[in-house]
This record gives sequence, C-alpha cells and structure tokens, in this order.
Amino acid sequence: MTDLGKIAFCFPGQGSLEEGMGRDIAEAVPEAMAVFATGSRASGLDLEALCFDGPLEGLFETEVQQPALVTASLAVLAALRARGIMPDYVVGHSVGEYAALAAADAMDMATAIALVRERGSATAAAAHEHPGAMAAILGLEDEAVERLCAGIPGVWPANYNCPGQIVVSGEHAAVEQFIVAAQAEGARRAVMLKVSGAFHSPLVEGAADRLRPAVEQIHFNEPRVPFVSTVTARVEHADRIGALLVEQLTTPVRFTQSVAALVREGVQTFIEVGPGTVLSGLVKRIDRSVTTFSVNNLAALTKLEDTVKAA
Repeated sequence: MTDLGKIAFCFPGQGSLEEGMGRDIAEAVPEAMAVFATGSRASGLDLEALCFDGPLEGLFETEVQQPALVTASLAVLAALRARGIMPDYVVGHSVGEYAALAAADAMDMATAIALVRERGSATAAAAHEHPGAMAAILGLEDEAVERLCAGIPGVWPANYNCPGQIVVSGEHAAVEQFIVAAQAEGARRAVMLKVSGAFHSPLVEGAADRLRPAVEQIHFNEPRVPFVSTVTARVEHADRIGALLVEQLTTPVRFTQSVAALVREGVQTFIEVGPGTVLSGLVKRIDRSVTTFSVNNLAALTKLEDTVKAA
C-alpha cells in the first residue's frame, strides 16, 4: 500500500502541447467533453477541432495556445473529479494558474477560459509591439543568473523552473549578451527559445495594461482549495488574485520556490493535470523524495485511479 499523503494538482503552462490533447479522456468521460464545449463557447474557438484533430501548428499562436491548453487541462481536471480524485493544494505554471484557480473554484471554468483568451491576445499584441527573446540557462545557480542579469541592462529572470534551470527574458541583444556571459560563467547550456516575445519581463507591460480591466470585472471567490501563487510562492486569497494575475505577466514564475513551499506544507504527491510531462520532471528535480504523476491521457488517468484506490 502506498500512502500518497497530501496531494497538489499542478497545471502546465505554454509549451506543453500534444497532438490530440485531451481527446481520449474527453471521449471516455462526458464531464471532460463538456469542458471543451464550455471552452469553445467562452473563447470563440473550436477547441475540439483544434485540440483533437488539428496539427500542432494550429496551436502555436499564443492567443490560441493559451485557451486551448487551459481547456485541455480543465477537461482532465473534470475527469479526475469524476473519479473522486481531489487535491489538497493547487498550483499552476504561468497561464496554468488560471486552470489552478478554476480547480479551486475561485472562478468558474468559462470565466477562466474567457480570461485566458484575453490574456493570450494581450500577450501576443505586447510581443508584437515590443519584440524580445527568451533563453534557457542550464547548470548555473539562481544567484549567478540573477547577478548576471543585474549587470546586463534589458534582461531579467523569467522562469525559476528547477535548481539549475532558469529562463531569462528581455531585449534580443541583451539576451544574446547574457548567453555569452552565462557560458563564460560555466553554464552547461544556454540556448535561445522559440518564442514570440519577452514574456514575464517588463517588456510586456502593455499586456498587463490590457488585461487589467478584464480582470477587474471579475469577482473572485475564496479558493476552496489552497492556491499557491507562483508570483509569491505562498498561499494567496481572493482579495489578492486579480492583482496577482496582472502582476504575473511581467514578473518571474517562481515554480521552484512554490514547489518547495508545498513540500514544506506536507505535500508528498504532485499530479500534473493536463498535456505534457514537463512539470513532473521539474518537480522531481526540485525534490526527489516526492511522488509525481502526469495525467495527460486515459491510460494515465486509469493508472492514477488504481493507485489511489490501492492507497
């Protein structure tokens, strides 16, 4: 018998795309299929066609990818709920925070998906207005990356993914200069990412300005399940959610610190809810003592259900 202990649901961010994402779970679980219908109405996109049948190329655009990814994650959430599997905490990576907040009933799924559609459009427009770049840095301590950023104007830490893996964001020339400096510092790898803008940096302040009015129209409920913000790496409440969703656009994703905080709260099992396996890999690099599951298809859902029943 395996004791799963406290469970955290983790919701992936942009880039965790898979062909046919959510299809087999939606076809097997009516509650999951209903989420795609809700998402299509809320976003104005045919998410069933995009996620189930379309090529990945149809999901690359930020304004399409973000609502599609969150909807696919929420469909998996609906399947988990239908199986009686519930979390003790929720956390999301970047846009995954919207799915996490819906999972905590801080807002309903339709509101979350509509807001994500606006977020995707806002970030795409900001990236077009102020082009930038991002780079993944492997093999340097957080402090070394922060020190290098402080010495190069126009580049900032963007994602604290796990120890030894940070993404930086900023102006093209500044990021290129940072890559050279990181390699000289001893980075194992320093590579430019294929992204359309300098996300999670001050360069996309325009996205925050555009999203703010939409966020301010929403009444957020007190989360029924503790929500750990990756802006602050601590449990946050309803009165702070709106401001954090706006602040999130221009500040780093502190996933490393958030997972460490969850472990300190007694979380022993992290369930990645949605496409891909990125977060499970990051969580294991942050703390090898925890158990991880990636629920991104029907087989994985069945395996988790069997594990929970045996616990």
